Amino acid sequence: MTAADTRVTIDNLQAAQNIAGVFAVQNLQLGNTKAGKPYLKMLIADKTGRTPGRMWSATEELYQSLPTDGFVYLEGQTQPYQGEMQIIVHQIRAHHPTERELMDLLPATEQDVDEMFAQLLRLLQSIEHPALKCLVDRYLEDGNLMQQFCQAPAAQTLHHAYLGGLLEHTLSLMQLADKMVGHYAHLSRDIVLMGLFLHDLGKCTELTWLEGFGYSTDGQLVGHIGRGVVLLNDKCKACEDPELGEAALPIPAELRMVLEHIILSHHGVPEFGALKVPATPEAVFISNLDNLDAKMNMVLDVAGRDKLSQGKDLGGDFSEKVWALGTRVYRPDPSAG
Repeated sequence: MTAADTRVTIDNLQAAQNIAGVFAVQNLQLGNTKAGKPYLKMLIADKTGRTPGRMWSATEELYQSLPTDGFVYLEGQTQPYQGEMQIIVHQIRAHHPTERELMDLLPATEQDVDEMFAQLLRLLQSIEHPALKCLVDRYLEDGNLMQQFCQAPAAQTLHHAYLGGLLEHTLSLMQLADKMVGHYAHLSRDIVLMGLFLHDLGKCTELTWLEGFGYSTDGQLVGHIGRGVVLLNDKCKACEDPELGEAALPIPAELRMVLEHIILSHHGVPEFGALKVPATPEAVFISNLDNLDAKMNMVLDVAGRDKLSQGKDLGGDFSEKVWALGTRVYRPDPSAG
């Protein structure tokens, strides 16, 4: 590397470019080539995006010295591959980033967090059912939970995988639902809005994000679905607290059960982590809307049409295969310009 090889952000990678600097590494794995030689495969990321990385000269010892999800200093060179600019790593070592480096490494929502939370509050305050209004208040008065809710990513690597992503995803779903529920007669707006607010709240303890995106011990052992149900039951009990006085209002057992069902079933099918298949109109609506918003966030990110409109070369019309979508994404918008 030369002094001229300064840090380059992921969104500005060019072909055959020397790279040196601190990056986030995600899903680091040790593989074997067809010839049986070990190599490293990973996602390399900063706040501007992520791209595949490979290191062909690797050892078990080197792999053990690196974080599966964390931060590294690396040197390498870019190489176009299947429509993306991957990085061929020559040297890599674990790195503990400074606070300033973290600001460059962790992606964050481009939207204003305070404004998003204010919009979400307005939707929650529009809920009319008295017991659900009491339940909303029990969540909102939990300042630590709400702070985590505004900070957390919605996922480690897939959709809305950036600081503020959980809030952005939840607000997006609630805004979409607010526009759509009237189209379907007898679909409960109150249950839909409440269910959407609750469905991913368990990610506040499932995920870690202050030193890189990963899974907490709670996330590994309980997960956001299980934690979401536990949270719901805790807040339902809080609605009966005598200290609330006249504001105390028990949550009817059946209403609590359908909210639990929404949390348990929002992944749709057991293959994707659902503990129950959606079985109420509101649960079916929420599961499908959740899937739509997550996949649209993924496909638009991979398509990179904002970058194409700025004249950036993304390495081809098709992306590398996106496993969560089951396909390579065609990037151009033929109707543009």
